[in-house]
Order: sequence, then C-alpha cells, then structure tokens
Amino acid sequence: MNDPRPILGITMGDPASIGPEVAVKAFANKEIYNSCRPLLVGDARVIADAIGFCGLDLKVNPVKTVGEGRFLFGQIDVYDLENVDFEKLKKGEMSAMAGDVAFKTVVETINLAMKGEIDGTVTGPINKESIHMAGHRFSGHTEIYAHYTRTKKYAMLLVENDLRVIHVSTHVSLREACDLVKKDRILDTIELMHQACRQLGTDNPRIAVSGLNPHAGDGGIFGWEEKTEIIPAIEEALSRGYQVYGPIPGDTLFPKAIGGSYDGCVVMYHDQGHIPFKMVGFTWDNKTQKMNSVKGVNITLGLPIIRTSVDHGTAMEIAGKGIASPDAMVLAIEYAVKLHNNRI
Repeated sequence: MNDPRPILGITMGDPASIGPEVAVKAFANKEIYNSCRPLLVGDARVIADAIGFCGLDLKVNPVKTVGEGRFLFGQIDVYDLENVDFEKLKKGEMSAMAGDVAFKTVVETINLAMKGEIDGTVTGPINKESIHMAGHRFSGHTEIYAHYTRTKKYAMLLVENDLRVIHVSTHVSLREACDLVKKDRILDTIELMHQACRQLGTDNPRIAVSGLNPHAGDGGIFGWEEKTEIIPAIEEALSRGYQVYGPIPGDTLFPKAIGGSYDGCVVMYHDQGHIPFKMVGFTWDNKTQKMNSVKGVNITLGLPIIRTSVDHGTAMEIAGKGIASPDAMVLAIEYAVKLHNNRI
C-alpha cells in the first residue's frame, strides 16, 4: 500500500546555530508525522547533540538513502552527510566550516528533490557570513535554490496566517532595489502571488501592490516609479483578469491587509515587506530577553520543487541553550505539506 504522506527533506541549517535545535523540537511534535514523512538532512552527531541539550526523548536513525527512512515518531531519520568536524564546531560562532556544511546540506536537499526522491524541502536557518567565509557567494537560500534548479523567475513569499507578502526584490542594496522596480518584474511578481494564493486555497485572490515612494509617489511629487513602472504593471495585470489594487502606500496597505482586505501583498523591496510581517509574527519578551514566539514561513515561488523555510535567522546568541522556539519550523513543514497536497 502506497503511503500518501509526502516525504519532506528538512535541513538542519547552520550546525553552530539554533537550526539543529528547532529541527529536533519540530520532530518532537507527533502531529507532523500524521501529514508527512519527515527526513532530516544534516549530520547525525549534531542532531544527537541537539536532542541531548534540549532534553528530548528521541532517538537518531542515521540513513544513507531516502529508502532507509522509517518515518516513525520517536526516532529522527537523519540523512547523514557526516560532514561536520565536531571537535571544531563551536555553538554560536560563525566559521567557514559551519558555512560550508550548511551550504552543502542545502544543495544535497535540492538534489534529492530534483531527482524526485523527496516530495518537498524545508530549510532551517543559515548564516550568510559563514557561507561567504566558506567561499560560496550566494546572498541567501532563495538564490541558492534558483541557481541549482536553474530558475530565472522566482520570488520570496512570506506567510503568517492570512498575511501573505511577496517581494519584487530581496537580498540587494536599497539603491539596487529601487533600480529593480520595473514593469515586467512587478508583473511577474503579481503572477507568482496569484498562483501561490490559488495553491494555498484562494481561487480569486485580491492582490494589493505597494508603491515604492512615500505616499506612493503622490502623483509624481515624491518619485516617478509609480507612474512609469508600477501603474503600467497593475494595468497589465488587470487586463489579464487578476484582482489587483494599487499602488498603495505601504503604511496604508499593511493595516488593511492585516484586517483582511487583501489575500496577498506585492511589495517593492525587502524591508518594506519584512518589517510589518515580523511585527505580526514575532513576539519579544523584554523580561527574558528572548522571543516568546517566532512565527512566519518563507516560501520560494517559481521553483520546480517545493521549498518552505523558517523566516528567522540563526540566532547565534542563544545557540545551544535549548530555548529557541520551533514554531516557525513546524509551520514551514505544515505549509510544505499544503503546497504538495494542493499542487495546481
């Protein structure tokens, strides 16, 4: 009898970060085994160490092939790459070794998905500086996935409950981000958002498009990009039958989106979308000096494979302390399952 649950390759992230911790805590959630067959890609010794300092009642089952996975709650199937120099690994510290491990773990997971051995991928946090120290010149997961899947049109989608945010540009300087606000790029991003909303269960999504400049340019007083690039993209999207609204100033768009006016938000650059998104999904406790909750999922759209991710960083300052929240990892797994089950 075929098992209908998708096999998901879940990376441990940077081995010196909170990545292994949030992964093992997610695997301690029995519910994820009801919807998928989770396979943790990384180093078995690092995973066993994380189980230990988190005080979890879990065992490690190292495997060398996907077919060896047992996918039983209580033991973590680890696709063991055996590539961590455990004696040199220092939790909370950036290093070329850790960066190289994180990078190669991601690439191996992509390869498993591209070969059809797994049904989707979920990524733990990586440290860009460590990856660069190792000589891998990528600005983040999104760009690694695009390169190794040979994808030209792709975008980052952030999801937290009903708030969905997609970016016209992501990991570039603000100066370059302004230069990337072009009609065709905006139109591609609107189309990716429309497709994503449909795959997440909204048949005819309402999509809001932000302006680039204060007050969405105020008729050209504060900038010309709205008139020359953003409005023409919106008009083209409308002619294709999409429900699109804008350009809307960012400080107006997000209160309305959070209130339920839109199913998706297209923003022009990284921080324009990330700041309001994290205001919704992240909860800081000043007394304990830590995040009580870190929610939000990052989905890469346009790829030939499924990729979801936690939308938080490596949090080196708390690595190895056993206090990191697995909320975002659990959500990322849930969304990978949803994307698999609702394939268009």
